[in-house]
Amino acid sequence: MKTYKGIRGRRTILKASAALLGAGILAPIGSAFAQMALNRTQDQILGPFYPIMSKPNRSGDLTQVPGGSGRAKGQLLIVKGRVIDPAGKAVAGADVEIWQANAVGRYAHPDDTNPAPLDPNFEGFGAVTTGADGRYQFKTIKPPPYPITPTRTRPAHIHFGVRGRHDELITQMYFEGDPYHKTDPYLQSAPDPEALIVKLSPPVPEEPDFIIAEFDIVFRG
Repeated sequence: MKTYKGIRGRRTILKASAALLGAGILAPIGSAFAQMALNRTQDQILGPFYPIMSKPNRSGDLTQVPGGSGRAKGQLLIVKGRVIDPAGKAVAGADVEIWQANAVGRYAHPDDTNPAPLDPNFEGFGAVTTGADGRYQFKTIKPPPYPITPTRTRPAHIHFGVRGRHDELITQMYFEGDPYHKTDPYLQSAPDPEALIVKLSPPVPEEPDFIIAEFDIVFRG
């Protein structure tokens, strides 16, 4: 009887909704969903190695140091996506910065005491400005997990700083399949950690050496 009442109640609601829809009182379901706001991308810590003593490489290609002759070590990676507002509209003119460790887990920052070597062909700090379509793209390398204490390891990640006219966001992008996700307090502090984790895609013919990570960013712009 309880199950029957539940079904009967559901049918009554559906009939009433249909009647309201037909009368033009209730918006179509698709229209209602279209009006739902997107969740703002979740904040993460700035971290201790923000490169305040350097200027970002604004070429969009972090795999080469301006004036250098070599290429960065490691798995080449394209990071790209759109910056959009909660209504899904492109945010033009947003400044997107990234900073990250090199292929052996060290930042080009004087406070990083990791004994891993620096890469003279990788500074790991870049910035671009989104166009009218809200898109951004960087060529970089995929960083590895790295130790922060003798007993703790951070999962691989790339830091993002995004600034617009009305909003500023600091976040981090993580990579699918990393074994350190579950034990990372910073990722796990996010209400929805999975939303900060990207799946890597294989290279495309135009860039056969680069795997691809797509990371869309939502903020007020």
